Amino acid sequence: MKKLYILLILLFTTASLNAAKSISIDLSKQRLYAKENGRVVFSGSISSGNSSHNTPTGRFRILEKDRFHLSTKYPEPHGGAKMYYMHRLTNRGIAIHAGYLPGYPASHGCIRVSTSTAKKLWRWSHTGIKVNVYGHASNFRYVKKRAKKRHLAKKSKLKKRKHYAKKRYNKRKHIAKKAKKRYRRYTKNRRDAYEVVEIYDSW
Repeated sequence: MKKLYILLILLFTTASLNAAKSISIDLSKQRLYAKENGRVVFSGSISSGNSSHNTPTGRFRILEKDRFHLSTKYPEPHGGAKMYYMHRLTNRGIAIHAGYLPGYPASHGCIRVSTSTAKKLWRWSHTGIKVNVYGHASNFRYVKKRAKKRHLAKKSKLKKRKHYAKKRYNKRKHIAKKAKKRYRRYTKNRRDAYEVVEIYDSW
């Protein structure tokens, strides 16, 4: 039994190591998805390049990993900006790294992720992983607006459902109350009838 248990652990670890890992980055939704065999393992918000510094789209691979990377370009002219948990995608400086997320595209072309997502990605990833970057950062506001509209519509629908459910509940309560009153009246009338019968019998 012990040997079987060890064998199962070994099989599971080898399967997880050999799993086809990939990263998908949707610029329209500003989201990063880490995948294993096509299934999303975890995801996180990003902040890609703004209108003046677009993030390039296409298929890339992680060329290099550097935990305590410092920028050689930003802030200009000498650099020194912290880009911890860096995953290099191109030789022109485009990378995934931990950074500030304002809630919209705001970087100089790199893909910023939160520190927690960057740490998770650092432990999970390795060099050579395929990275697919797609979408348009300019569509982010439209996508966000549409998502908000959908959320509000859903909320409104839920509110209506609750309202009608409450209405139905009150109606049933009212019917039950009326039925109870009728039953009480009926039992009272019967009781009175029995009393009359008893008085008549006593005569």
